[in-house]
Amino acid sequence: MTGKQLLPLLQKTSIVWSKIPPPHSIPKLNYARAPALVRVYSALSPSIAYLEKERAVAIEAVERASRVCQAVFKRLVNEETLTKKDKSPVTVADFGAQAIINQILEQSFPNDPIVGEEDSKDLQGDEGKVLCEKVVGLVNTAVEHPMSVDEVLRAIDRGQYEGSGSGRYWTLDPIDGTKGFLRGEQYAVCLALVIDGTVRLGVLSSPNMPWKMSQPDSERGVLMVAVEGQGAFQRKLGGGGELPISTSSVTDTTHATFCESVESGHTNHIDNANIARLLGITNQSLRMDGQCKYGAVARGDADIYLRLPTSETYVDKIWDHGAGNIIVREAGGRVADVYGRPLDFSLGRTLRANRGVVAANANVFDAVIAAVRETLDKKSKA
Repeated sequence: MTGKQLLPLLQKTSIVWSKIPPPHSIPKLNYARAPALVRVYSALSPSIAYLEKERAVAIEAVERASRVCQAVFKRLVNEETLTKKDKSPVTVADFGAQAIINQILEQSFPNDPIVGEEDSKDLQGDEGKVLCEKVVGLVNTAVEHPMSVDEVLRAIDRGQYEGSGSGRYWTLDPIDGTKGFLRGEQYAVCLALVIDGTVRLGVLSSPNMPWKMSQPDSERGVLMVAVEGQGAFQRKLGGGGELPISTSSVTDTTHATFCESVESGHTNHIDNANIARLLGITNQSLRMDGQCKYGAVARGDADIYLRLPTSETYVDKIWDHGAGNIIVREAGGRVADVYGRPLDFSLGRTLRANRGVVAANANVFDAVIAAVRETLDKKSKA
């Protein structure tokens, strides 16, 4: 049963929506007290029991991490930022959010490995001591029981699993779009569950995304969630009822809007512009950081997301696409690489079998892939 099919059933029930407790009101991570909405879904359709515990735990973990990220930004100072070898900034919030999410997952699913973006090496030794103290202090504002330095470092390093095509594991990006975070613009906290090489569950929070993109000054903070076969939903970050979301109904690409990365290192803006011309797109592109772009396509704020290769050697990481991938697909969209191949999460920590990413509503997807292929083929022959 999809989200669209479920909504009429929910509307016929006698539930008082305002009395459903939002996840942040639950003081302890106890499945018996998981968000009431999940239990409502299960009562209406037995099929929705699939991954309901994982869904509830993932929402709570992402909620807590998102609140921590918001708190850190308010008091962020330059020395809390360092630069990794790949030139992407890492903040105390990155480390803290990963430790918090990993700790929550371990409490509920101790046997599940995790593929995370960060490791603790920059927090160790004399050089990392000051930053480490800040991370530990941050983590202890969000967990039920105080954690020692060693416990925090161990929690961060639980994310070092190499991935697999069999069994189940989680993949997370504690702050996807770190530069957007530092600018006070768009970033996302992303968590996905992969089972037998396929993403089955995704939770994505966008703390700075407007509830209504057409109203930039509207309330900010959106959480999106999708489970395979159950549709995609959104609610306000911090609680409230969930609403089903779906991709746009645009059928003519001349009326379409596409999303792309702010950073030129993440996509080729020149190729994107050429593809837009082929498709007759004249609307200004929507540029934002992180998997917020997937979210924008999933709820119809944009129709197309292009992440085209910037070099022959660049390979995308699975944590940059896990949550957004399933949310767009469950919202009715399609996701593939530039050759039209589904993203393959069965090969470890990277999408090495794929090249680039294209996400779009189902109506225009084939036309977009054709324009992408024409642009890249012409470029290769130049």
